[in-house]
Amino acid sequence: MSDLHKSPIRIKSFEFACEIVHFSRILKEKREFEIASQLLKSGTSIGANVREAQRGVSTKDFKNKFGIALKEADETEYWLELIEATTMEIPNDLKVKCDELIRILVSIIKNS
Repeated sequence: MSDLHKSPIRIKSFEFACEIVHFSRILKEKREFEIASQLLKSGTSIGANVREAQRGVSTKDFKNKFGIALKEADETEYWLELIEATTMEIPNDLKVKCDELIRILVSIIKNS
């Protein structure tokens, strides 16, 4: 496995996306289709943009893709908060993991 594949942010964002997929299925079972779709899009987009960033052709491209990943993480945090406020409890570790991703992404962007 290459060093790129061992990247902590790449691993964490992929694992988070997997958990979002599972939670979205639960939301769909509860007939919360629209919000499940929004959460699924933003929650899985974080890892997709991290992956793209790591193949960036320039520092500007790298930072831009990580910036998009950060925006997607912020959006995901919003959907999780909205779900919790209006629909149902969410697994607490999802909020913790989303916050952790946000902190890591901010750090990467500041230090690049």
